[in-house]
Amino acid sequence: MNLLAARLDALRGSSPPVPHTAKTLAALTVNPECDRRALLDAAGVDKDALAAHLNLPRPLCTSAIALDHGAAFERRVTTQAGAELVQLLRETLDLTLPEVSYEDVNAVGGREPSSLPLRHSHTRNLILGAARDKTRARTLLDHPVLRLTVAGHPVYLEPDIVAFQHHETFHIVEIESFPVIDGQADPAKVAAALTQAAAYVLALRELLAEGGLPPERVSNRVVLVNPRDFSHRPTATLADAAQKIKSLSWHLGRLRRLPDLLDQLPPSTTFDLAPDREANPTRPREELAAALSAPRAHYSPGCLHHCELAHFCRNEARHQGRTEVLGTTVRDDVAGIDDIALALALTDGHQHPSRDRSDITQALRHAQRVHADFLAGTT
Repeated sequence: MNLLAARLDALRGSSPPVPHTAKTLAALTVNPECDRRALLDAAGVDKDALAAHLNLPRPLCTSAIALDHGAAFERRVTTQAGAELVQLLRETLDLTLPEVSYEDVNAVGGREPSSLPLRHSHTRNLILGAARDKTRARTLLDHPVLRLTVAGHPVYLEPDIVAFQHHETFHIVEIESFPVIDGQADPAKVAAALTQAAAYVLALRELLAEGGLPPERVSNRVVLVNPRDFSHRPTATLADAAQKIKSLSWHLGRLRRLPDLLDQLPPSTTFDLAPDREANPTRPREELAAALSAPRAHYSPGCLHHCELAHFCRNEARHQGRTEVLGTTVRDDVAGIDDIALALALTDGHQHPSRDRSDITQALRHAQRVHADFLAGTT
């Protein structure tokens, strides 16, 4: 174990690590400046357990009905060796008949987390074999296990499908249950799906590079498979994930700053819940909250949708009177002024602005005049 791994393990404490997933990697791009989340995820801290111990509300979870709907749609697309999916890929990727075959990696080693290295090894052999032997017909791998290095740690990822196309190019296929209606899907959901797919693209490129093959053989373009209109009939779209791949690569690169973030913490900082024999946490809540406050957070209202500790960070920001609790737009408009009291003092003239805050101060005072005129009924 290297020094960084040992320090992250100490931060997590006695609990087993919660590994990164494509969703947590995607979340890095949503709020990349949050040191608190970067450290917690890198250490594999169970944020949901922390939130439960602190009696915090959790983000809204996907309903059981929605999960069942998504699982049923995926089964429909991949049943009978992916017959319906193959037809979609023929149309989307111009697959020709001799090149189509299907293998379900789910059947290897079981579904326990401990089987991930075995399933990854099996996936690696299949993909490298298909990439090196142009005569082999291995087009579709169902639920392969890929591996991506994150901050020096291997993270196992499970895309829905990896498709191998006849022009020696691999495509990630992402099966999503949100609908395409009249040819249009929810842009926010498409962006989220492409960000997750970007993690798979990077992992597959890492696999090819480790095998001595050009990583460029993995396409930037991702096949999104969705229900058409309000039916269960699937439709496929070829979407460009290049920008998402570039963004995620940059954020993964920033995780190399982990040693610097760890150096900024008090030496004894740990998020250990100190569970008893029945796995019940025994750590005093005040002590745990103090530890959580050590790394800098970068709260935004969007965190409430994807981070288990968002309510902790929101309460902290409110208590400290930070501008970010007023929303991302306000925070960005007064960039450089993090404190609400300071913003008010600059606006009413109780504080003289420094040169770099003069423009923002003028804008604040103009907004104050407009507001006063509105209240007076003169506008």
